[in-house]
Order: sequence, then structure tokens, then C-alpha cells
Amino acid sequence: MNVSHHLIDNPDDRPVVLLVDDAPSSLGVLCETLEDAGYTVLVACDGDTALRRLSLVTPDVILMDAVMPGISGFDACRRIKADLTTKHIPVIFMTGLSDTSHVLEGFAAGGVDYVVKPVRAPEVLARLHTHLGNARMARFALDAIDVSGLGVIMLNNEGSISWCSPCARQLLTQFGINPDALTVPQSWWKGSSGMELVAPVTEPAGASLLVRNMGAAGMDEIMLLIELSGSHALPGGRLASAALTPRETEVLSWLAKGKTNRDIGEILKMSPRTVSKHLEHIFEKLGVETRSAAAAMASAQESADTRLGSPKWPH
Repeated sequence: MNVSHHLIDNPDDRPVVLLVDDAPSSLGVLCETLEDAGYTVLVACDGDTALRRLSLVTPDVILMDAVMPGISGFDACRRIKADLTTKHIPVIFMTGLSDTSHVLEGFAAGGVDYVVKPVRAPEVLARLHTHLGNARMARFALDAIDVSGLGVIMLNNEGSISWCSPCARQLLTQFGINPDALTVPQSWWKGSSGMELVAPVTEPAGASLLVRNMGAAGMDEIMLLIELSGSHALPGGRLASAALTPRETEVLSWLAKGKTNRDIGEILKMSPRTVSKHLEHIFEKLGVETRSAAAAMASAQESADTRLGSPKWPH
């Protein structure tokens, strides 16, 4: 039985798949299946080439072989996940290594799925479609949280930090709490949940940090939301206090206008990789993880400046 997989969102906006394999010619049927399903397929013959491709374009998903000349697919995935501008991209391993140890290494490297060769194109398409949809929904949710000025902290059932969003790290640091210490005060999460105020913290300047316990989120995890009270929490205020350099401001402005790294590089006379590095610094300063969240924050600031009659962004 043939199962069709219709792409989500705008059908004219074809999702991009980066296929990384040292023998891409052997995957011709898979490429044809993906293209017929509405995907744009890019090819890299090894891990180093894949990383260079990522400096020019950000694919929606990556299909990665594990064993290739040069760096392995596992190591390439680790580098992708270590880069703030690419860590959100789902990586599906597609390899002949079928031992349990290799499967575990693939997931430990940051992969979201593992397909053993020889691949069956319809199966890969189904897995790809599912992970692409999940990644997009996760990005939409993260963007909404980032732009709202909320920070997210995930705790295990012992109260240790298992994940912390950039915005949350920024807020914790501002109030003298080391996010790398892996613990938060017990009063923030112990014995209370359900969108109620758990613990306000006040810094000497008078701004308050509000901590809300959202209760259980997934298996043996607790979600905390933290935010600054009052006007300090506004996205525009976060952008104004981010201390972006003039060059970073230019890059962010063009990003808000929908330009790609290559477009921005051509406009500002710099390499796409340099643009990517600027974006890493911008994301860190703004406390966001995605391009769309940073762009939304910049657009909100530009709209506010225009209403006040004092535009501050390059055109």
C-alpha cells in the first residue's frame, strides 16, 4: 500500500533535506522519492563538506551516514549540535552499522532516529516527515517563549537542571545564579505546581525575577518558567539591553527582513560563515535559540522605533 505524505505549511516553500553519504549515487531512488514528495535535496559526500554546506544554507533535516572519509557522521552530528545556529536541525542516521552500540552512539551524538541500510525509501520518507513536523512545532513553541521574554528550565525529579534555554541562562546569571551549577533553590520547584508563583527573587536594582512551576513535563521532568517582572520583560527591552555591536545590528536587521546568510554576506561584503558567527553572538546576547525568534524580536523593535518616529535600523 502506498502512503502519501503531504508536506505541512506552504507547499511552495519546499523543505530542504541535506543528504550526507560518501556514495550518494546508491541512494538515487531515495532522492527521487524525496523530490517527488516535495523536498529539495542537497548532497554532501562527507562530514567536512556537510559542515561547509551548513555555512551557506540551513536545511530543515539532515540524513547522515555514519561511516565516511574524514570525520565520521557521529562526529559531524556532534559539531552540528554544538553550534547554536544549527543545533535545532534534526539529524537522522542512515547507515549499515546495526550493532546496538552504534545505534546508542548515534542517539548520544544527537541524532533523532536511526535507519539501517539498505534503506526503504517510503520508510525513510515517513520518518523524515514525522521528525520534520515535530521539529517545526518545537521551534514554533520555543520562538513564542523566547519572544515573550520567558526563560525555560527543565529539571529532573531531583531538582537538577537537565536543560536551560539561553534566555533562562541570561536571567539566572543576571540574578547571581550560576546556570552551570546544575541546581536551583528547592523552593522553586518542591511541592508546588500549576502556573502559580513559586518564588520571586529581587536584585539590588529592584527588578524581580518571577519563577513559575509548570509541574510535570514529560517523563520524570519538571518545567519552570522564569521571567522579569514589569517592563523589563518586554522583548524590546531585551533587545535594547543586548549591547549588540554595529555589525551585529546590521546582520540582525537583514535577518528580520527574511534574508539568508548568503544574502546577508553579499549585502554586507562578508562570508556566509562570518554571518553565521555573528548570529551565534546575537542569539547568545538576546537569549534566543532560533533565527525566527531573533527576527521577531528585531521586527518588534523596528515597529516600535517607527511608531516613535526614530527608526534605528539600517534599510
